[in-house]
Amino acid sequence: MLGIDAINISIDSLDPRQFHAITGHNKLDTILKGIDMALADGRPSIKVNTVLMKEYSGRNIQSYLDWLKDTPVTLRFIELMQTGDNQDFFDAQHVQGSRIKQNLILDGWLPVIQEKTAGPAQEFYHPDYQGRIGLIMPYSKDFCNTCNRLRVSSSGKLHLCLFGENGLSLREQLQSDNIIPLQTKILSLLGDKKAAHFLHDKLTGGTKHLAMLGG
Repeated sequence: MLGIDAINISIDSLDPRQFHAITGHNKLDTILKGIDMALADGRPSIKVNTVLMKEYSGRNIQSYLDWLKDTPVTLRFIELMQTGDNQDFFDAQHVQGSRIKQNLILDGWLPVIQEKTAGPAQEFYHPDYQGRIGLIMPYSKDFCNTCNRLRVSSSGKLHLCLFGENGLSLREQLQSDNIIPLQTKILSLLGDKKAAHFLHDKLTGGTKHLAMLGG
């Protein structure tokens, strides 16, 4: 796998029937075999993303734990977030990541010391497991204090938060071969970043759905 040192994969259920219900495809076995092939290569770091939902992953956490026993990947449980178009779905499916964290600690999982450049996931390891677990919990206290992510959309707008408004234009600077004005503009716009995403107040900003910004 020349040039590839990290892979992100989404698997929202390890039950083939549920996977098909979510994705519309019977591809779970193919994806799991692909992960095994990548691990056999010995080089890429693999993160598997799973959005916590009561009807799917939220009811069968144990299947993921069983898988991690012998699979050296980092499984990241991502707490479902409310957007402009999913109020009813959010109310029906939301699972609190903090509850999973409590259960992991009770079962002997230990926190991983994170690098300063690491993302907002809280990672845990267990001496009896080859895999790790990461929790991305946007509804947890002080979550935004740990966020170090920025996004630039295909239309050239800088989004300081997934749940900000309509983005801040970088179009002019992106069209230049000189990177200095772009760096200067981004640094100046960082001052507009809010202290919180306000999801607790059910304010989702201009984000109608996460696909608008790539998740």
